[in-house]
Amino acid sequence: MVKTVCVLRSGGDYGPEHVQWLARQVPGITCMSDTPVEGVETIPLAHDWPGWWSKLELFRPDIEGDLLFFDLDTVVFCDPSDLIQAANGKTTMLSDFLFPQHPASGLMYIAQKDKAKVWDAWSKDPQGHMKHPEGRGTKGDQGFLGRILPDVQRWQDMTGGIYGYNSSVKRTGLPEGAKMVCFFGNPRPWQAGKDWVPPLY
Repeated sequence: MVKTVCVLRSGGDYGPEHVQWLARQVPGITCMSDTPVEGVETIPLAHDWPGWWSKLELFRPDIEGDLLFFDLDTVVFCDPSDLIQAANGKTTMLSDFLFPQHPASGLMYIAQKDKAKVWDAWSKDPQGHMKHPEGRGTKGDQGFLGRILPDVQRWQDMTGGIYGYNSSVKRTGLPEGAKMVCFFGNPRPWQAGKDWVPPLY
């Protein structure tokens, strides 16, 4: 069985209320977190990696089985099983909405068979990886993953209906049949003033 997961590192822009907001869209989701989230199963983060770097804990050896990961700033209209079926058991990432030649980590299917490769590379030098020079589309955790998994399968090649808010939906409106809208940067979903975004509270 594939586990649906998200990650919360406290002290930034997100808190337990944003996990609860996502959990109302994706019932049964588990959160890897350094703080309790009422009503949501949590797995403690084991390291103090800041911000988005905490997502690398998804590849820990003790987190077993395939995972379907959602960023907290995601509006989900489809059944997660549709995404699991589309991934077909293979590690899958988004194509970056602004720099599509690069992968993005806002939605990931993480196959168990690929975890060790990523974890082994990361755990040898986390601080060094976090200091790696960044360019357009190669920033943060997704830049690291793109270097380790350069030929990773992409969601947009496997299924339609996945859109970026700032790259298209903000200008054109919500397309009919949308499965997901991924927000990145500002505004956050609950700040966008759209009636198709579930209320935060």
